[in-house]
Amino acid sequence: MKTLLKLITATLLVALPTLATAQGKIAVVDLETAILQTDFAQQRLTEFEAGEDFAADRTEFEGLREELDELVQNFQRDQAAMSEDQQVAARQKLASKQSDIEYVAKKLQSLQQQNAQRVFQELAPKAREVLRDIIATEGIGLLLQQQTVIHADLGYSITAKVTDKLNQLPATEE
Repeated sequence: MKTLLKLITATLLVALPTLATAQGKIAVVDLETAILQTDFAQQRLTEFEAGEDFAADRTEFEGLREELDELVQNFQRDQAAMSEDQQVAARQKLASKQSDIEYVAKKLQSLQQQNAQRVFQELAPKAREVLRDIIATEGIGLLLQQQTVIHADLGYSITAKVTDKLNQLPATEE
């Protein structure tokens, strides 16, 4: 009986890879990364960040950061000579400036995310076509989102192939 069980186990171990191959390969993809790494997306993101509104907000952020750095240096230098009330007022000013910086930073991050989402939505239909093509040519039987996979060897990822194929497509008309 044990010999039969060992024989069945050995047969299954040999047959399972063959069955998996018959069903197609398994692959993972990070579609968002594939799209956002395309030349087109990178160009759009760069153009957006060079735009007046974003550049103005970035300049404001950098100015606030410089002001905060100066306030911190002044506070550290003068702290020993300050009265307790002056220290409290200086700390409040530092906290207020830090709050301003966080607000502008969140605004910049939100604008970048919104722009990336627009670019993603614009290229998503082409990406789906490219995925269908890669699935067919590579014989992929199971395609998983990379973010939902606990572990996958890089050899399973087709993200770079999707990016390359998207880069080969004609430029999107504006």
